Amino acid sequence: MANPLRNEVLQLYRNLLYLGREYPKGADYFRERLKSAFMKNKDVTDPSQIKKLVDRGEFVIKELEALYFLRKYRAMKKRYYEYEQ
Repeated sequence: MANPLRNEVLQLYRNLLYLGREYPKGADYFRERLKSAFMKNKDVTDPSQIKKLVDRGEFVIKELEALYFLRKYRAMKKRYYEYEQ
């Protein structure tokens, strides 16, 4: 793996690990899944394939951020609005 791609993959792993701290099923669950996903693709050496995997990881980051923002929005909405039933 080329050095720029290696750094990119490591940075992706760190970002995902950081975001996984607040995962709804728990940080340990997320860490195990993250590690298995990265270990599954550890033998990939083609730079274009690595770039595709990194792009996929960045998409996962965006999805996690959306999940967290939605959770935060719902919590704030629950505090300020009472539902009449």
